Amino acid sequence: MSDVLVLCYHAVSEDWPAPLSVTPDALERQLSLLARHGFRGVTLTSALADPPAERVVAVTFDDAYRSVRELAWPILNRLGMVGSVYVPTDWPERTEPMRWPGIDQWIGGPHEAELAGMGWAELGELADAGWEIGSHTRSHPRLPELDDDRLDYELAGSREACEAGLGRRCDTLAYPYGAVDERVLRAADRARYRYAVTLPQALHSPAPLHWPRVGIYHADTRWRFALKVSPAARRLRSSPVWSAIDGVRRRVRGI
Repeated sequence: MSDVLVLCYHAVSEDWPAPLSVTPDALERQLSLLARHGFRGVTLTSALADPPAERVVAVTFDDAYRSVRELAWPILNRLGMVGSVYVPTDWPERTEPMRWPGIDQWIGGPHEAELAGMGWAELGELADAGWEIGSHTRSHPRLPELDDDRLDYELAGSREACEAGLGRRCDTLAYPYGAVDERVLRAADRARYRYAVTLPQALHSPAPLHWPRVGIYHADTRWRFALKVSPAARRLRSSPVWSAIDGVRRRVRGI
């Protein structure tokens, strides 16, 4: 049975309590569950380029935290899987911790070291091992807030920087914060990306430059993860009913 599942992770850590971090044990447990249910771990491009005749999972990691290489890579290796990493290209080779709204609260605290990003050599090791390395823009902005010139700088510029840093094609993009609108989609097309992924509350109908992912976080217990990845739950999250429920929820919370 054909099934394409695209997951979004960020950092991996034994003790970082950030919402975007998962423990190595949780990551291995989650991916092992998928493997037992017949999912094969492939790169994003491999998952989306041709309709598979089987179950495939694209395990993506946003932000290119060093912990992905140190902790996630061995786990995926043991399971016979490869992943895809999305790098904000202003950060490789810089020695200071990565920072942007959403993670900068950890600067100066006991978990600051978790904000270390991979350099091009480390990313190249993953690429040599069959992983896909894609763009996460240059500086990790909310793209719909940018003017057209800045959009092109962030999208086309990061693709060029990724190709220069790795000596490989960069065909895929992950929108920071999952933030995207029609103008951003047009800019991604101008920048010649083949595929781009987002992170919606409702799993909208997929398109090459607007492909939905299932976000996995620190709070995702065994049952929550199993529910999130179940075909029934994914069908519900892609339905008009879920969109209506999510709209009510956001109005109540003032989002």
